[in-house]
Amino acid sequence: MLKQIKIYSSAPLLKIIFHLIVIATITSCDTITKTFEDTYLGSTNKVQLPGKRISILAQQHSIKPDITAEKHQIILPPPVTNSDWPQTGGYANHAMHHLRLGQALQEKWSVNIGTGTSGVERLMAQPIIAQGRLFTMDAETTINGYNVNNGKKLWSTQITPKEEEDDHINGGLAFNNGKIYATTGFGHIVALTAKTGKVLWRRDVKIPFRTAPTAKDNRIFAITITNKLFALNGQSGAILWTHTGIEETTNLLGGGSPAIDSGVIVAPYSSGELVALKVQNGQELWSDSLAGGRRDLGTATLASIRGRPIIDLNMVFAVSNSGQLTAINLRTGKRIWERNIGGVESPWVAGNYLFLISNNTNLIALGKKNGQIYWVTALPEWKNQKRRKDKITWTGPVLGSDRLILAGSGGKALSISPYSGKILGQKKMPDGVTISPVIAQDALIFLSDDAELVSYR
Repeated sequence: MLKQIKIYSSAPLLKIIFHLIVIATITSCDTITKTFEDTYLGSTNKVQLPGKRISILAQQHSIKPDITAEKHQIILPPPVTNSDWPQTGGYANHAMHHLRLGQALQEKWSVNIGTGTSGVERLMAQPIIAQGRLFTMDAETTINGYNVNNGKKLWSTQITPKEEEDDHINGGLAFNNGKIYATTGFGHIVALTAKTGKVLWRRDVKIPFRTAPTAKDNRIFAITITNKLFALNGQSGAILWTHTGIEETTNLLGGGSPAIDSGVIVAPYSSGELVALKVQNGQELWSDSLAGGRRDLGTATLASIRGRPIIDLNMVFAVSNSGQLTAINLRTGKRIWERNIGGVESPWVAGNYLFLISNNTNLIALGKKNGQIYWVTALPEWKNQKRRKDKITWTGPVLGSDRLILAGSGGKALSISPYSGKILGQKKMPDGVTISPVIAQDALIFLSDDAELVSYR
């Protein structure tokens, strides 16, 4: 996390240095050897995977399957074809379930979308897909439209204001009613027509965005770095209402987009607050705090909810960096269950199960209704395992045709069995990947840090 997840801060330099030292002291030991036997994503090479870890951080602990879950058999609904991926996280509720992919994936096409991640800029926007087109935003806020079947570029629009400097951090994209909406680090929300890329309107809220917007029913919802939620009219850009959370002086880079379902919007804030409001007028229905553990142990216990919350069948699922994974009743705000597990990636819901990557580099399968842990798989932790060098940050997972797929900053993607947690296959990527992959129209799409967009079918 030291290199891949940066920190936004208005605190003094000494405080930032302290936070970085805390992250750098994470240690682990022991290794296990597994063989990649499945060619779903590629090779059958033997690799060293990290096993049990011993952490000096309070929020990290050994995560093990529950004893009562040893004989449990995971059963998932059959995969279904997903035609679109219209916003970051899929649809507005972020509950994507089991999606269909081909059984022998091969690279179909690849294109470079522009400027990727560098020392001063960060590629953050997940690609989105709608109406047969794929849309991207590079690290310099150039938005491109492509044919999703062959990667042919259809249009390109640069939305950086002329008076601004080049170095900045972006938010993300969303599609609704024929329009593309983009949030930027300049504090702008920009609407473009999806067919041509023409800018329709621009709203300056004067506070930078670090998260993608959520769009539904001609309304746009986006959270600033100061934890202020804006609700805008999608047609005109007029501000409909706002909600303000607790402002944090030090945050993880990026953040979770709000989730919307059944007339309720659930907003995740970097303070660890999770707030449910009425979509219509912003009236607060309930709030909860996922700020678990002590708040004085540095960056590792920042309360930030960086992963997107999920709404599924009247349940809200959310995880904070500081070690709180919770299931909450959407209507009442009452906690259904909770686990002492921290993470910065969005969970994935499918059937009666929840899958997520924890802060201590584990992929975990849990019961959606009770939080019971069914299996835990240790992921490769270092790019150079022998020297314990170059910490790997993993993103995902997504579930396609009985495979959990995740990608990492080490430049590889993995496929893992959702039934057992067994690592089945790996595929080399053009570069490190820190943006979660996308599944639509039976295609699996990755965007690497060097701005290479690759489609597999």
